[in-house]
Amino acid sequence: MTKVSVNPRLGPGTYLRRNPDPMSKAAKIKQFDPNSPASVNANMYGLPFTAEESDIVLVPVPWEVTTSYGGGTSRGPEAIREASFQVDLFHPEFPELWKRGIHLDEVPKALLDQSKALKKEAQQVIDVLVEGGSAKEQDKARKALERINLECAVMNDWVEQRCGYWLDQGKLVGLVGGDHSTPLGFFRAQAARHKSFGILHIDAHLDLRIAYEGFTYSHASIMYNALSLKPVNKLVSVGIRDFCEQENTVFLKEKGRVRIVRSADIRRQQYDGITWREQCDAIIESLPEKVHISFDIDGLDPTLCPNTGTPVPGGFQFEEATYLLSRLAAKRTVIGFDLVEVSPGKDEWDANVGARLLWHLCGVLAGKK
Repeated sequence: MTKVSVNPRLGPGTYLRRNPDPMSKAAKIKQFDPNSPASVNANMYGLPFTAEESDIVLVPVPWEVTTSYGGGTSRGPEAIREASFQVDLFHPEFPELWKRGIHLDEVPKALLDQSKALKKEAQQVIDVLVEGGSAKEQDKARKALERINLECAVMNDWVEQRCGYWLDQGKLVGLVGGDHSTPLGFFRAQAARHKSFGILHIDAHLDLRIAYEGFTYSHASIMYNALSLKPVNKLVSVGIRDFCEQENTVFLKEKGRVRIVRSADIRRQQYDGITWREQCDAIIESLPEKVHISFDIDGLDPTLCPNTGTPVPGGFQFEEATYLLSRLAAKRTVIGFDLVEVSPGKDEWDANVGARLLWHLCGVLAGKK
């Protein structure tokens, strides 16, 4: 394997700084026409603002080492950026959002290259786990597993440093994955800056598996790992359609720290006459004042994300999800978000949905601030 070093202590100028822009933000706002087609050379949503000028900075994490079914999520951040040029900047809920500035941090190529290299090794580990192998193959898989767990830890350290840097600059921060293992470093950065907060977890899966397939930082273990952080005092997982007995055991052991809202139960209650507004209020009521949103795109109906790695029948329609997010922002303080598992296919449909959902997430993050 070709080793690609990813230094978790990369300084803020390592790959971000560009030539100084002499025009002020106010001048850019006055000059910019939000009704015109976006330039393909522009940043996210065609906006002209630098990271320093923007209120919202998005940290891309092109990583999908432990995915075991579908693939492609490491290409999610760039695909969403390209699709974002098709999003009209006027939104009735957030009509002035574009003026706040939204900037996508540069995609770290070293991280992407490392992900590609390690994913090949991870597949060998999974193959031996499922199919068995010779003593030599098993020893090779064991060493690969150790290496993958170490390098995933480095990725987590990098994410923590990068998100923490922008938080300390006073920015509103969102993370764009990549698979669902990617926001753990962001959770750690939040935990270092908030005494307590909750996570609203929208997903088809519970993600409470313990080191799934041997990978300590598996995408299927993200919420189990999040629970190791003491400031995370509540995890509310919504839209769930798929989980195993081990995850149910973890849930029961947490004794109220975790709440599960299954998709099937949401629909059953609606069939019995309970409104989505009432259900949203009950979900929000169980969350503390400060909330991080962790949004796996497969929490939506698979028709909206057909190329995501592990689609499951059921899930939210787009407006159901955005209603919940807006309702949350009206009643709680959103401290950050991550959007993960957007996997582009042969067309840009998944990325188009992702870009529009990302715009709404930016809106609820910026809403009260």
